[in-house]
Amino acid sequence: MLRSDQYILSIDLGTSGCKVGLVSITGDVVAWAFRPVPLLVVDTIGAEQDPFKWWKAFIEAARDVLSQNAVPRQNIVAICSSTQGEGTIAVDCDGNVLMNAVIWLDMRGARYLKKEMRGALKVAGYDAIKLQKWLRLCGGAPALSGKDPAGHMLLIRDAFPEIYEKTYKFLNVLDFFNLRLTGRFCATQDSILTSWVTDNRNVDHIRYDDGLIAASGIDKAKFPDLVRCTDVVGTLLPSVADLLDLSPKTPVVAGAIDNSAAAIGAGTIADYDTHLYMGSSSWISAHVPFKKTNVMDQITSVPCPVPSKYLMIAMQSSGASNIAFLKDRIVFHDDGLIDSEPTPDTYRILDEIAARTPAGADGMMYLPWLFGERCPVDDPTLRAGLFNMSIEHNRETLVRAVFEGVALNTRWMMKPVTRFLGRRPEEITMIGGGAMSHSWCQIFADVLGVRIRQPRDPVKANARGAAFIGAAGLGLINIEEAARHVVIDRVYEPGATAHRLYDERFGLFTELHRRLAPLYKRLNGSKGKVHG
Repeated sequence: MLRSDQYILSIDLGTSGCKVGLVSITGDVVAWAFRPVPLLVVDTIGAEQDPFKWWKAFIEAARDVLSQNAVPRQNIVAICSSTQGEGTIAVDCDGNVLMNAVIWLDMRGARYLKKEMRGALKVAGYDAIKLQKWLRLCGGAPALSGKDPAGHMLLIRDAFPEIYEKTYKFLNVLDFFNLRLTGRFCATQDSILTSWVTDNRNVDHIRYDDGLIAASGIDKAKFPDLVRCTDVVGTLLPSVADLLDLSPKTPVVAGAIDNSAAAIGAGTIADYDTHLYMGSSSWISAHVPFKKTNVMDQITSVPCPVPSKYLMIAMQSSGASNIAFLKDRIVFHDDGLIDSEPTPDTYRILDEIAARTPAGADGMMYLPWLFGERCPVDDPTLRAGLFNMSIEHNRETLVRAVFEGVALNTRWMMKPVTRFLGRRPEEITMIGGGAMSHSWCQIFADVLGVRIRQPRDPVKANARGAAFIGAAGLGLINIEEAARHVVIDRVYEPGATAHRLYDERFGLFTELHRRLAPLYKRLNGSKGKVHG
């Protein structure tokens, strides 16, 4: 019988900042805090964050949570993390950070990755021999946009050789947090994935492959030891325990990157049960019983914390970041000219504006490619834009168009997802900060033509998933049990009239991409020498 008095201190580090929750092993969140972390854009195509600011945000948020005294400290049985994935941190043998973290938006590594792709025969931009091996063993291949650790490490090797020389290990974001918590250098079966150096054919026995490491161009010694997501990687370092006023005997469970943790926190654990994450980035994901890759559509199924299963992931570059852009750069931009300050209710206000503005945004359309795109096209030259704006439009129209544009972009991804799964999802659980918007959930239902399930506290899904992984690591639950502890608060049914309207708009959306893509390449192609 489950004990309701056991809690996990759950870390959810996203691109916007660090959330910390105190979560019961049955998924109840009893305390919560958030601290923002800035994003640093480098040379228009690079994206970095300061790992020290990650850590500072975590310590502050964790101390805030613990100061709420929601439960006795002795009831906190473990710490477990969910973090943004596809980031790269170079550290020395003492664990010191050697430069800013290169994160999942960064495209500077593409030019160096292209050098590694030289060969007599190319397929879809890849060296044919290397591609065949990556697909057979890994189930995927390095992103030609340079947005994953495979490209990041080559960037550091070739553009920052002095950093590369000093690097003891390359760590993903999750691995960095586990190092700071326990002092151990390790990577999980999902955090290592997009380094593309592991044999993933036996999902319950992921291991490094010497041939893949050689193909990566990175020294073998710079990769950390592998662990499972549910492994206890150590106990809390005394210095961290003192900061948090927790026992140094507190176990730290390895945890998972955001895609994996979200699928569990959403309760979508059964095969083909699908979730849509709407945070800074967005993705559609579902657990499946097979390893499979579609290179042309940029969709694959990868190792995950659930035993004997793979996780299908189709990822897009910009999700709710479009709403954040609208808020921070347009509606409440601090330019010193207009006295315009956001309030704590800013997102609620934008939600209400979107809800009261008629579907179709009076003909205005928005293309949400703020930082290029990944699926169903891997094209770093795409950019966001407004189409068909007239003098009759206003701020309300713009807000509605942005909400709809992100949803239409997600629909663009649904056809290859349906083909990959071999079935069309009839309902999708929506999580992440974007899922707190009732109007957006309804827009997604109307645009996709499926039921949208909104769980309780959708923004806390990743932290809840980390708690379930932590509890499983201690043997307190089976991960498969997590689904029954996730409460669905509301279901949004697609409206027939709105869906017909969005059918027509979707045709225009894809035609805009087809016609504008060559122009984006001309406008941004000079950077192609850098990011391909």
